[in-house]
Amino acid sequence: MKIASAPQDRSAGRILAIASGKGGVGKTMLSIGMARAFSQMGERCLLMDGDLGMANIDVQLGLQPNSDISSVINGRVAIADAVCPAMGGAAQKGGFDVISGRSGSGALANLAGPGLTKLATGVAALALSYDRAILDLAAGADRATIRLALTADDVVIVLNDEPTSLTDAYAFVKTLRLHDDGASPLVVINNAPSINAANEAFSAFRKTCEAFLSFTPTLAGIVRRDPTVPAAIRAQTAVSLRAPQCEAAKDIQALAGSLARGKQAA
Repeated sequence: MKIASAPQDRSAGRILAIASGKGGVGKTMLSIGMARAFSQMGERCLLMDGDLGMANIDVQLGLQPNSDISSVINGRVAIADAVCPAMGGAAQKGGFDVISGRSGSGALANLAGPGLTKLATGVAALALSYDRAILDLAAGADRATIRLALTADDVVIVLNDEPTSLTDAYAFVKTLRLHDDGASPLVVINNAPSINAANEAFSAFRKTCEAFLSFTPTLAGIVRRDPTVPAAIRAQTAVSLRAPQCEAAKDIQALAGSLARGKQAA
């Protein structure tokens, strides 16, 4: 397909990686919501499934792409030819382009160094055709996940108020900073039962990072728990399309706005 034409401003191609220490924290839902939110603000956006072993963006969006990231890695198609439109595609306000992953592929999950480098280079090059590219990374901190995270201009780590989520998010940040001691991932507390609970979870996470990593993370945003979210997932759509005025949709839009302002200030 024809991808969105390259924007001319200097902010073109900014890459946002969305990570989590563990699965089940709503990272993919948030990635989809962020792609739509940036698009609604006028940005041309690409969403890539960076989970090379257990991908599911195509399922959550009800897409049936002709090609996916495995086709790119295996050399069957160029990365631009693996792009599939979602919600009208990147040329339409509220829509964005998608590169799907391949679920259940151990070969992709264990991609070797040269292959990872080639993939990361291809992603960075394709991102220049958009205002922003979002990488929905695999949960955890394996080699492929960290390599793709290092490609990004901005990294967001998604967690909730569960102790295991905090512990695993800390492990991700520790591993990322072992590879790049200047890495400063932003934090999003997702599925928060209340603002107070979210702030308490972030405070615990911040104190742990300060104590053991000499790093003070920044809270980028809070997405409140909302019954519309599981309904949107079952309907294979974005929460903001299912219920634009629900709390989660408003929180995601506010988060995207905050990140966009940060981009403009950079």
